[in-house]
Amino acid sequence: MKAVIYARVSTYQQDTNNQVAALKAWAKQRGYEVMAVYRENESAWKAGHQSQLSKLILDAKCHHFDVVLVWALDRLSREGAAAILNLINTLKPIRVFSYQEQWTEAPGIVADILYAITGWVARMESERRSERTKAGLVRVKAQDKRLGRPKGSKDKRKRRRRQRIATL
Repeated sequence: MKAVIYARVSTYQQDTNNQVAALKAWAKQRGYEVMAVYRENESAWKAGHQSQLSKLILDAKCHHFDVVLVWALDRLSREGAAAILNLINTLKPIRVFSYQEQWTEAPGIVADILYAITGWVARMESERRSERTKAGLVRVKAQDKRLGRPKGSKDKRKRRRRQRIATL
């Protein structure tokens, strides 16, 4: 069976090597031939910014592979149940198997219900993390501490310039 791997991390301080190594070993154990690895360094909240996921979807429509292997379903999206189910349905008849959620191999309606629950949990987890971050920022501001980058510091990597159009 032909498989591809989709690995995603949220920040540039992280890398996908741990996910890819585990997924390649899992594929080998199951007798899958890994056709491609799609690596992404993007937030799963930024719908439309995941270029490798878009490429994977296009390749799936051409039936280049039978299975997509992911570390966990929240690597696909953190936008909730609807987003996960929509993606799974977009990829059909290609199956999506998750290393962390072994139930993704379950057939039929049971898998659809579990996809919805997992999507909801991923969204709630992301929202809770955001709330904790915001609460920490409020606490630091209340202590009159300066937020942000130290004065005079520079970026280590060059950023893309965005063209802005002045509006009158």
